[in-house]
Amino acid sequence: MQLHLENKKVFMSNAEWDKLAVHLIGIRERYRENIIIPTTIGPVQIKTNEEKMVERVMESCVFKSIMSCVLGYGLGAAIGLFTSSVNPDMTSVDKKQTAREIFREMKMTTLSYAKNFAAVGLVFSAVECSIESYRGKTDWKNGTYAGGVTGGLIGLRAGVKAGIIGAAGFAAFSTAIDYYMHKS
Repeated sequence: MQLHLENKKVFMSNAEWDKLAVHLIGIRERYRENIIIPTTIGPVQIKTNEEKMVERVMESCVFKSIMSCVLGYGLGAAIGLFTSSVNPDMTSVDKKQTAREIFREMKMTTLSYAKNFAAVGLVFSAVECSIESYRGKTDWKNGTYAGGVTGGLIGLRAGVKAGIIGAAGFAAFSTAIDYYMHKS
């Protein structure tokens, strides 16, 4: 018994089946809204391209660094304003200061604190994000390394010994903060 496939009539050719499938199902490149994703904790929503783009921008090292700089500036300004109001600089006991002089002094102290906090926030955030991107891990070591580099850079302005002490101190502080934040 030999089969002769050449003589057999075909109901529809492959090209016709493809056309019918495209007609019934649609094109292959369309956005699938009916994908079933198993949920473990809660509902899963598929992100749109715009949401993915915004997420990429907000997770970039540049954005994180700029936000740390801006927030550090605001926090530094608040702390500077508080410290200047609590501890005014009494340059001369004999001469009374005017309100203008006191406000000028408060402004200088506030701006000084704001700039310092902004610089520390910018450097720490940039270094930590770079280390995290390089290592490909998110753990306590990133903050410790970033604290060491940041403290070293800040302390290096006063010399090598101050840079080493600053690196060790800032690394220890960063590790303690990381431990506390992840513990609770």
